[in-house]
Amino acid sequence: MQGPVKLYYNPQSRAAIVRWMLEEVGAEYTIMPIDFEAGDNRTPEFLAINPLGKIPALVLADGTVITEAPAIIAWLADAFPDAGLAPAKGSGEAGAYYRWLFFGGSCFEPALTEEMMRKGQPSLPKASIGWGAWSDVVALLERAVAPGPYLLGERFSAADVYIGAQLSWAGMFKAPGITDSEAIQNDVARVTDRDAYRRAMQG
Repeated sequence: MQGPVKLYYNPQSRAAIVRWMLEEVGAEYTIMPIDFEAGDNRTPEFLAINPLGKIPALVLADGTVITEAPAIIAWLADAFPDAGLAPAKGSGEAGAYYRWLFFGGSCFEPALTEEMMRKGQPSLPKASIGWGAWSDVVALLERAVAPGPYLLGERFSAADVYIGAQLSWAGMFKAPGITDSEAIQNDVARVTDRDAYRRAMQG
């Protein structure tokens, strides 16, 4: 990849996951701060980058815009192969890797949203939603991380950045089954005990 990238960023957002990934791969990047209270994400300039008014948004040196945290993470893993955060394409290991990248956005996050924001309301029909139920999602992740040290076994990958950050975030919000799961808390401790993570959080 040629040239620095721009990350539209607020530390209290999913953009923090992307900043961690940028540090993991050693990318040259510029932070473009987004102040939600000031409405920075609703300006015409930002809406031209992401019409949904959401971050993260990554703008490449050639002007290409990438949104959606797992898409950005996957792109960075491919763009910086020397970091070793993506398995060989077409391998069985890559299949597991993509599974977890897609699981984070398509199952974990909507299940967490339902669990935390629909309290006291009837659950959505389990047979009609892709994640089934929050308890199913937590149980699956517990089984996935319990063997350790990482989702792909001995290999730390971009999937650990994404899922690890989500689990850490869910724990901060006291999501049921997260803070009281020894397997999940051990995983969070392992994946966040990295220099790249510390640089991203302190930057």
